[in-house]
Amino acid sequence: MDISAKKLARLMRADQPIEVRGSAVVVAAELGVKDAEVNAELLERLSDESDAVRIQAIKAAGKLKLTKALPVLLERVTLGGEEAKLSAEAAAKLGAEAVRKLQDLMHTVPPGLRRVVAVALTGAGGAGTEAGVQVLLDKDPQVAAASASAMVGRIPTMPAEQKARLVPELVALLADKKTKLPTASELSLIKVLAALNDPAAADVVWDRTVPPYPPEVRAAALQVVGGWLPASPTKEQFRRLFLCASETGFNVVAPALMALNKIAVTDKMLPEWAKLFTAPDMAARKLALEKLGDRDTPEVADAIMAQLDHHDRNIGELARKKLSKLEHGRERLGGALLEAKTADEAWQLARSVASFAAEFPEKLRESIFARAGKYVESGDPRVDPLLFLLREVDSTKLRDRLFEQAISLRKKKDYDAALKYLKVLTRDPSAGYPIRLEAALCGLKKSVKEIAADSRGNDPCLRLFEQTLGNHAAETLKTVEAAKWLDEADLFYAGFHFVERLGTEKEFGAALLRLVVKGSPRSKAAAAAKNKLKSAAAD
Repeated sequence: MDISAKKLARLMRADQPIEVRGSAVVVAAELGVKDAEVNAELLERLSDESDAVRIQAIKAAGKLKLTKALPVLLERVTLGGEEAKLSAEAAAKLGAEAVRKLQDLMHTVPPGLRRVVAVALTGAGGAGTEAGVQVLLDKDPQVAAASASAMVGRIPTMPAEQKARLVPELVALLADKKTKLPTASELSLIKVLAALNDPAAADVVWDRTVPPYPPEVRAAALQVVGGWLPASPTKEQFRRLFLCASETGFNVVAPALMALNKIAVTDKMLPEWAKLFTAPDMAARKLALEKLGDRDTPEVADAIMAQLDHHDRNIGELARKKLSKLEHGRERLGGALLEAKTADEAWQLARSVASFAAEFPEKLRESIFARAGKYVESGDPRVDPLLFLLREVDSTKLRDRLFEQAISLRKKKDYDAALKYLKVLTRDPSAGYPIRLEAALCGLKKSVKEIAADSRGNDPCLRLFEQTLGNHAAETLKTVEAAKWLDEADLFYAGFHFVERLGTEKEFGAALLRLVVKGSPRSKAAAAAKNKLKSAAAD
């Protein structure tokens, strides 16, 4: 026997200091000493009074494959604690017989220790490959999960031949249609196959992305196939991803969307992508907007338009942004503006298209103007966003067209409608003299003409006349004189009011009263006009 082995054996004896005993055990294990005396001392040290020495002895027993240590190691497993874990790992290295006994032991210990034994079996190497796989099928979800995590952690250093044996065994378990595996076991098998990353597992993993498999299993399978992308999926695999992305359970939807996000959109698969616009999950719709939002086709524009009314404002806003960059999208937004149900909706659309409204086809702009006209006449608040948009295109043209419409309606004696257009125009502080005078005249025509001072003081048409008389007194009087559509009641009311004023306004009022007298000298209105002229010292 080698003298160094004898010395190591002596240094392991109980009469040596703890540090010496522990160090001697470590050295023997590292050197791989195969000696009966050393082995005997190692067996003794498994029961050493020192925790530190016992732990080193347990590790050495496994490393040196000391089969005689198995009974002690199995007993230590049942005691729990750190030594139980190390003892199970050491026992798993002692060959097939030790692995079988560990398997038997696993079903007799408490649940917490079962996980310890299961994890140890996954690292049993060639002798425990079958046992390691079996613990993945344990009915206890925690045991199966712990085993899978342990096996995944060992895969990077696992020998190639062991991996080669492991893959077909796992695939066979998943492919067996006669045996229904617990959900936890399916999850564990998929997790390990994902780490092995072998193409041979593709079919069984893809099969588990769709019903009737439980959501947890499907989510795990989707995560695995997502890791294999962007390799081009088959048509059937594509169909499965879209099916999952269109469901309601987020644990299934999320990994499906992550997988789809890695794949480029092709014309051939465009109809499948478009289905995501109707998916119940908002994340699916957002992905559809991101993936298809740059495709300028009528079909895509219509699908995006349908998102504008989504209850999630973020979806609606993203849809508007995408549409604003598409030619077909802009046309759809313009059309939607005409069909907006509320003023708020119309405002959102109008602001969205304002920057490119000048590029709208002439026919669409004419439709918007016509609809704005209807809203003006009906008093619909949706008119404001339409007018805002038309001003953004050409404010001067809009002003001129609204004024022309007012004049046209006034000529048809539709003073109510004409006045509505004029009120829109006069809201603008920069509205010029012709607009304000026309508004004053139409307002005069529709005024209730209450002579009382308080009523006249609150009459908008008289306020407009005051504005026009300031710098355009002569033109105002000339226009009124030419307005044959004003009757004596209109002229008398305005004249009665202004003749009480001073300066230019008094002269204007007197001129109107004289028109009344001249127009019908024998009428009661003429008599009243004469009296008013006399009382105001303007005759």
